Amino acid sequence: WLILILILIRVIPWFVSTKIRKRRNAKRFKAGEAWRSDRDLIYWLRGMNPAEFEEYIADLFSKLGYKTKVTGGSHDGGVDVIAEKDGIAHYIQCKKYFSKHEVGSPEVRNFYGAVADHLAKGKGYFITTNKFTLEAEQFAQDKPIELVDSHKLVNYIHLAEKAKNKQ
Repeated sequence: WLILILILIRVIPWFVSTKIRKRRNAKRFKAGEAWRSDRDLIYWLRGMNPAEFEEYIADLFSKLGYKTKVTGGSHDGGVDVIAEKDGIAHYIQCKKYFSKHEVGSPEVRNFYGAVADHLAKGKGYFITTNKFTLEAEQFAQDKPIELVDSHKLVNYIHLAEKAKNKQ
C-alpha cells in the first residue's frame, strides 16, 4: 500500500499539471487567433516567456497532425519539442527573440549537432519569432533542417487554423 500511495502522490500532481497546461495552451492558441494582423500576432508571440513559446509550438504542431512532446528546459539537449508523424520523429528548437536579435549560424550549427544522429528519416525545425542571418540560411541549405522565421511561423499558424476549420 505504501508503494501505491507514493506512486499516486507523484502521478496525481503530474496529471493535474498536464491537464491545466493543455487547457492554458488551448486558451493561448485561441487568443492568438484573435489578432487583427500578422504583425500583432508576431508581437504577441514575442511577449511569451520561453516555456510558453515551446508549449505553443508543440500545440501548433499538434494541430497540424503531429503527436508532440515538450522536452524543453535547461537540460533539453538542444531540442525543445519532439513532433512525431507517421512514425517519424522530427526535432524542434524554439527561440523566442525580440526584433533586434537574429538567429545566427552558430545557433543553427549547435542545433544540427544536437540532432544530426536522430535525423535518419525525420527533419529538424528551428523556429524563431525573429529572423535568420544569411550565414544561418546558407548553413542549413543542404541539411535536413527547416528554418522557420516569424513570417513562416505565422503561415504555419494560418495552416493550423485552416486545418481546425476543416474538422
